Amino acid sequence: MESPFRTRIKICCISSPEEARLAIRLGADALGLVGRMPSGPGVVGDELAALIVDSTPPPIATFMLTSETNTGDIIAHQRRVGANTIQIVDAVPPETYAQLRDALPALKLVQVIHVIDEKNIDEALQAVQNGVDALLLDSGNPNLAVKELGGTGRVHNWAVSRQIVAQSTVPVFLAGGLTIENVRNAIETVQPFGLDICSGVRTNGQLDEKKLEAFVRIVLG
Repeated sequence: MESPFRTRIKICCISSPEEARLAIRLGADALGLVGRMPSGPGVVGDELAALIVDSTPPPIATFMLTSETNTGDIIAHQRRVGANTIQIVDAVPPETYAQLRDALPALKLVQVIHVIDEKNIDEALQAVQNGVDALLLDSGNPNLAVKELGGTGRVHNWAVSRQIVAQSTVPVFLAGGLTIENVRNAIETVQPFGLDICSGVRTNGQLDEKKLEAFVRIVLG
């Protein structure tokens, strides 16, 4: 029987059904499909994202990354793509989660927290209180003129992330600059429920089978 304590693996920036199949074959528990963003890599159109979702077998989770902050726009985005998980990458009004839950009761809601300093601990715990199913800790900066909402390839302050994990009552994914070289340290330091990786398992923007295989081996080893 699979250990309940196994670190889950989410492969983000999936850009084709072929990449999706490769990620799943090598052990991904979830796929990330990046919607329109103000910056960062991996954006795919809604039609292609929907095609990838349609070809993804259960129990693999499909995370739709949305930069929309209006409830109606988030719902419309999800209906175009059909993913079973909504990853909200920007801050939204507190009532948004309940509104999404009413409209899309079968879906999971994941809030991204861009870890800059200890103020983000309160932000994360507030999102949990407001009803998210999981948190994802990343290295963006939504305060810039052109918002960074993920995909930076940078490591953030894992000590802050560890505090969030310790206090959260929902699962927490860790993202931001993860590589084959630092992932073991990331797991030991932060102790997340899952890991989310994009650039660290890619070469020239393409999912790299050897890098992904090595990454999965380290995480599951």
